[in-house]
Amino acid sequence: MDFTLLLHERYTQTYQAHAKQKFSRLWSSKSVTEIHLYFQEEVRQEECEHLNHLFAPTETGKQPRTVVIQGPQGIGKTTLLMKLLMAWSDNKIFRDRFLYTFYFCCRELRELPATSLADLISREWPDPAAPITEIVSQPERLLFVIDSFEELQGGLNEPDSALCHDVMEKRPVQVLLSSLLRRKMLPEASLLVAVQPVCPKELRDRVAISEIYEPRGFNESDRLVYFCCFFKDPKRALEAFNLVRESEQLFSMCQIPLLCWILCTSLKQEMQKGKDLTVTCQSTTSVYSSFIFNLFTPEGAEGPTPQSQCQLKALCSLAAEGMWTDTFEFREDDLRRNGVVDADIPALLGTKVLLKYGEHESSYVFLHACVQEFCAALFYLLKSHLDHPHPAVRCVQELLIVHFEKTRRAHWIFLGCFLTGLLNKQEQQKLDAFFGFQLSQEIKQQLHQCLKSLGEHGDPQGQVDSLAIFYCLFEMQDPAFVKQAVNLLHKADFHIIDNADLVVSAYCLKYCSSLRKLSFSVQNVFKKEDEHSSTSDYSLVCWHHICSVLTTSGHLTELQVQDSTLSESTFVTWCNQLRHPSCRLQRLGINNVSFSGPSGQLFEVLFYQPDLKYLSFTLTKLSRDDVRSLCDALNYPAGNVKELALVNCFLSPIDCEVLAFLLTNNKKLTYLNVSCNHLDTGLPLLCEALCNPDTVLVYLMLAYCHLSEQCCEYISEMLLHNKSVRYLDLGANVLKDEGLKTLCEALKHPDCRLDSLCLVKCFITAAGCEDLASALISNQNLKILQIGCNEIGDVGVKLLCGALMRPDCHLEILGLEECGLTSTCCKDLASVLTSSKTLQQLNLTLNALDYAGVVVLCEALRHPECALQVLGLRKTDFDEETQALLMAEEERNPNLTITDDCDTMTRVESDCEEPGL
Repeated sequence: MDFTLLLHERYTQTYQAHAKQKFSRLWSSKSVTEIHLYFQEEVRQEECEHLNHLFAPTETGKQPRTVVIQGPQGIGKTTLLMKLLMAWSDNKIFRDRFLYTFYFCCRELRELPATSLADLISREWPDPAAPITEIVSQPERLLFVIDSFEELQGGLNEPDSALCHDVMEKRPVQVLLSSLLRRKMLPEASLLVAVQPVCPKELRDRVAISEIYEPRGFNESDRLVYFCCFFKDPKRALEAFNLVRESEQLFSMCQIPLLCWILCTSLKQEMQKGKDLTVTCQSTTSVYSSFIFNLFTPEGAEGPTPQSQCQLKALCSLAAEGMWTDTFEFREDDLRRNGVVDADIPALLGTKVLLKYGEHESSYVFLHACVQEFCAALFYLLKSHLDHPHPAVRCVQELLIVHFEKTRRAHWIFLGCFLTGLLNKQEQQKLDAFFGFQLSQEIKQQLHQCLKSLGEHGDPQGQVDSLAIFYCLFEMQDPAFVKQAVNLLHKADFHIIDNADLVVSAYCLKYCSSLRKLSFSVQNVFKKEDEHSSTSDYSLVCWHHICSVLTTSGHLTELQVQDSTLSESTFVTWCNQLRHPSCRLQRLGINNVSFSGPSGQLFEVLFYQPDLKYLSFTLTKLSRDDVRSLCDALNYPAGNVKELALVNCFLSPIDCEVLAFLLTNNKKLTYLNVSCNHLDTGLPLLCEALCNPDTVLVYLMLAYCHLSEQCCEYISEMLLHNKSVRYLDLGANVLKDEGLKTLCEALKHPDCRLDSLCLVKCFITAAGCEDLASALISNQNLKILQIGCNEIGDVGVKLLCGALMRPDCHLEILGLEECGLTSTCCKDLASVLTSSKTLQQLNLTLNALDYAGVVVLCEALRHPECALQVLGLRKTDFDEETQALLMAEEERNPNLTITDDCDTMTRVESDCEEPGL
């Protein structure tokens, strides 16, 4: 055997023995949950297979991989890493893949002064002199395990020039780890990174990630084992487990081992006091309040001491400061500022609510982020925010508004729920008993006012997460208040991803009677039914409550169901509510929905809904029979659907025959969008139907329908004979200059009534602009022209501008985004701006304009004859000088808006890129 191989084998064996001893000791070290007492440290066979798969060689060989383990605090990321390292030390995994695996905990490393990667490796080596040269000689056989990556402040923000390549070079720890992750140092090595969900955006932006793995924590059998081991008495364990199993929220909480320990501790405390566990299990807030209050009540005492009251108040003040300042690790001065004196610290550590953090400095953390959130919520029941020593702590209404936002702070998960949960009558009694007072009535009034304001002002930006509101109301367990609160809201938008979401949404929606708009999705809840499985009765009851809002909210006119999977029973329940006489929808959107069962039931809804005016299917597969059934229903005399969208519904040319019949016979349909379907050879049937003088269609969308230049002959014929179509979208079809020439012949004809044409991304060049310019002069009806994403260049724009300056051209909106333009064309565009009396909107985004070109445009904008109101430019694409010029022009002219959101692009393209089109 080669001497180098023998040397590596000896080093590896030495290091494996050391690693096994180290991580076995860490595994069995004292922890709050004492999980090591209940579960084996050995990796199970299925775990071994999965871990091996994470770093399995690719087809091209043993390529370096960066695997991210992502999950919330306490889910078991570090536990998984320790089991992995112990399995490697026993040669159970990665036997032929890695010679060495090194574990770096960022929580410990961040305290180090400048160091080198060689020094970090030496810290892990059993002897003082680690064989660095030999270890790094085969970097492709190295695995670096990086735990708690979120602990590094600004861990990946360094510019490339600040990174290092030399393993012996001393640099700050975050630079070393960033150099590894960004493949500047030992690029052939593999990496395994554990991180909380708040951090991955930074990782995704700067690191090439091979795979993201999310540990699932305790499965159902693990939870049962933990309960049995924790309670010791099997009868008590099963009593507690069965109670928790009935609550989706509490059972979900037990997925995280540390939270499972909190729950078990809380129930055990109540058992020992002879309390009714059903009361404790009525909400998540109740579990946490029992847990905290019992910890701060001396054993055997009826209530807390004045000292423990003060300690808990101070802890709550600290927690509130942390939530508003995104602080989760506290120094001693933070504790003192909030009223925690040095003498209190041993007692607080004794409760385990506060833990010492790190080895070298006096820093502290709460047992879990959820405990900090609970204590922060509790602060508001005890004091006004005005009494807090830190100015960042805001009022209750601001807290609620932030919590209800879809883009709320990453760490704010349960804060709002705990706040509202503490308003429950039983929780008020606990607060009265512990503190002698509480401010629940004031907070309840502020919650009511917050929801009233949301209802009155609506949610125009779509920022409100209705599910966050529902969870807060559910946590109160106060039906009278919930009924009053939900009827302050006129719009609901939420996503159901598990049974807990289903239960909470159903609880609130069953009280709803004032909704006007409803949008939701439901995933991972309703599985396909067969003889072996069916949707549970309780889930069906909850689903019925959600669907019943269609009949109980008399003002509900708009429903959007998206990204959902429905079983047969849930699909039938939904259809039954849609058919109900009390359902008065005017707009129904079905986006990316798959369902089992007879689809005809959905189309039959049209027989019962005379108020329905808009019907949309997007990313929802429709069979040939489905399309036929739908069109038959749309032709029902009592139906009143005016707008129909069938976007990316897997339609084929054969379906055009049924659609053509619909267009010929239906005298109410004015809008048809069949974009993102493969309709090429079926187009002649649609055009022939639209040549019928009795058709009433006004809007026709055919974007991304795989049309070619030959199809333009049929479209041109239709434009010459049809008197109703005003808007035509042919975007994202390969029409080319040849097809455009054919279209322009029709556009120039006096019988063409078209006033809006979209030709975005149709492979048009400057040569096609000559025909287009001629059409613009001849057609005085055309008001809107979108030709973005075509390489027409400055030459093409010059041809168009010649037409736009003519008084007989009445164009109002022109889209030229991403057309390969430079500042050379700005002089021609400026001439249009100073001469056209009609042009109101011009989109020039995503073109290579510079300061000189913008100066020319701004001069034209100042001309007294310039009628432009919207100029499409992205200010951030320019240098500071140009940005200042654009902002000054906007300020000078209050009637002008310069924006990169002109709403001119073909919006359906993103839905056309799904596989299977």
